[in-house]
Amino acid sequence: MQKTQDIRIEDFNYPLPDERIAKFPLSKRDTSKLLLYRNGKISQTIFHNLPQILPEGSLLVFNNTRVIQARLHFRKKTGALIEIFCLEPLLPHDYALAFQSKGHCTWVCMVGNLKKWKEETLYRDLDFNGTCVRLSATKKNVHGNAFEIEFFWDNLELTFDTILEKIGELPIPPYLNRATEESDKETYQTVYAKVEGSVAAPTAGLHFTPEVLSELKNNGVPLLELTLHVGAGTFKPVKSETIEGHEMHTEFISVDISLIEQLARTTRKIIAVGTTSVRTLESLYYIGRTLEYHPEISPEELHVAQWQPYNGEIEIEPRKALENIVEYLHKHCSNRLVTSTQIIIAPGYTFKIVQGIITNFHQPKSTLLLLVSAFVDGHWREIYDYALANNFRFLSYGDSSLLLP
Repeated sequence: MQKTQDIRIEDFNYPLPDERIAKFPLSKRDTSKLLLYRNGKISQTIFHNLPQILPEGSLLVFNNTRVIQARLHFRKKTGALIEIFCLEPLLPHDYALAFQSKGHCTWVCMVGNLKKWKEETLYRDLDFNGTCVRLSATKKNVHGNAFEIEFFWDNLELTFDTILEKIGELPIPPYLNRATEESDKETYQTVYAKVEGSVAAPTAGLHFTPEVLSELKNNGVPLLELTLHVGAGTFKPVKSETIEGHEMHTEFISVDISLIEQLARTTRKIIAVGTTSVRTLESLYYIGRTLEYHPEISPEELHVAQWQPYNGEIEIEPRKALENIVEYLHKHCSNRLVTSTQIIIAPGYTFKIVQGIITNFHQPKSTLLLLVSAFVDGHWREIYDYALANNFRFLSYGDSSLLLP
C-alpha cells in the first residue's frame, strides 16, 4: 500500500478551463448547483434543497470566521506602490487583542513589490472624520516566506480593526484574476461570519442564506459553530513531486467547550461545512489522542503537526478523544480550546469525526483536492468529471457538493 507521503501530486491534476472558474457569485446564494455524492452515486440539485436531502439525524458544523480587509497599500515618495498583506498577528498574538490594539501592533505579513522597499519606514495619512491620522509600517525580521511588520499610528483612540476597515482591501482569491469590488465585501463573507481573522473565506458556507438556515433549524438539525482562521497558505500550490515535500500552513483554531461536549455525546451524523471545518474537527481527535498519553501537556503543545495522523500511534475512540479535551479544559478552568493545526488530510487518512462534507470544487493539484479524495475513497475524478460535464462552476464563487460516502 502506498505511503501517504509518497503520493504524487500530478495524480491529482485535471483540466480546468478559465471559463469554468466563477469570477463572481450568483445574485442569490442558494440558487447555486449542489452535486450529491451518496453511496457512490452522483446526482445534482439546487443548494436551497439541502434541508430536504440531508440524511435524517444530521448535525452541521460551520466555521464562523470572518474575512478581514487584510491588504494595505503604501506609496513611497518615489511613486512605488508597496502592498502589505496582513496574515496573522504577532504582537499581541491573540487575534481579538490585535484587532483592538491602539497605537501599535506587529503582524506577520507578505509584501508585494518587495524589491522596491528597502529599510525605510513607510507612511500613509488617513482621514478619520476630518482628523488626520498617520499610519507607519516598518519591516523587521524575516518570518518564513513573510516578514514581521510593525505598525504605528498617532491616534490612540483608533483600534487596528478600525484602520483595516477604513483603508484595507478585502483579499479575494488570486485565481479570480480581477480587482476586489465593493460587492465582494458582502458576497465574500458567509451570512453567519462573526469572528474576525481570515484572509480567505470558508467558501462552502457562501451558499447558505438565512432562509436555508431557518429551514434547517425548523427541521431539527443542530447548527454548531467553531472557528478556524483561514490563512493565505490555503492557496499555496504543491510544488514538490510528492506531498512529503509540501509544508502545510499553520492555522489558528478556537472551539468552545460546549461544541466539544455536544460532539462527544451525539449519535447524529456530523456534517462539516467546508474543508476548514473538516480540518478543525479532525484535529480535535488528534488533540484528544495526545492528551490520552500526555495529560499534563501544556496548552502550547497541543498544536497538531502535519504528519501526526500518520505516525503510527495507538488509536483511541473518537468519543474518548473529545472527552479528554473537555476534561483538560475543565482542569485548566477554560471554556474554550485555542490552539493551531497544520494537519494534512490525504489518501490513506482515516476520518475520525466527520461523516459528511459540504464543499466547493477545488483547484487541480491542491491539498484541498487531496482531502476530498481521502473522503470519497479515491473517487474524486468521477465527481469532478461529472461536475465539468454538467456545467458546474468551480472554486470560491462556484457551486458546491454534498459528499456522503
